[in-house]
Amino acid sequence: MLKILLVDDEVDALEVLEWKLKRYVSDVEIVSSSSPKKALDIVRDFCPHVVFLDIQMPEMDGFSFLEKAGFRDFSVIFTTAHDEFALKAIKASAVDYLLKPIDKIELIEAVEKVRIKLDKENIGHKLETVMQSIGKTCEKINITADGKIYLLDKDDVVMLQSDKSYTTIYLKCDKTILVSKTLKEVEKKFEYNSFFRVHNSFLVNLDHVKEYMKRMGGELVLTNGLTASVSRNKKAELLERLQLTK
Repeated sequence: MLKILLVDDEVDALEVLEWKLKRYVSDVEIVSSSSPKKALDIVRDFCPHVVFLDIQMPEMDGFSFLEKAGFRDFSVIFTTAHDEFALKAIKASAVDYLLKPIDKIELIEAVEKVRIKLDKENIGHKLETVMQSIGKTCEKINITADGKIYLLDKDDVVMLQSDKSYTTIYLKCDKTILVSKTLKEVEKKFEYNSFFRVHNSFLVNLDHVKEYMKRMGGELVLTNGLTASVSRNKKAELLERLQLTK
């Protein structure tokens, strides 16, 4: 089932879009919000496959919404009454850009693009799993960046940090590697018990955790002196993994 989140400050527009999706698209689960601020919380709880996002909203525009969402594990389809934002939408890696009133055929085609994208990601993940299984005899982690292939020992990797479409790998020798892939893509190579995704933006090697700071949601201090924020929904599992009491 395709999970869809609709975000638009105009309630009438939300209702019309939801009606069209239910009428013309099958096998969908839809949640809507007229408040982009509240929608940020919905994203974390609902985990949509795609967000239909209005661009011009008084509370927060669509591009600001994406920035605040941080790590993006969903596709985006912009909906707007204006066409001057098309280039910016492309730069934001939107799957599609629909002008209001939204045409039925264009809507169906946009959803199909999302389904095709999801199918490709699933196939890619399966192939990656197969390749990892084949290569288990090799203890090195191969990372492609800067026109090179780095062969890393997992114990030398302290932390990975997301920066939108890029990922920075921090090594214990104080060297960094910038990879032009999302953290979601890169973390597949770090499926070891010692690595744990503590936040949308951070994947850390628990063997390199030096201190756990209790303030706010929690923060880790690592052996190289860097820090990593801990999200509230990861805190309990982290404490268990570190064998710490709450």
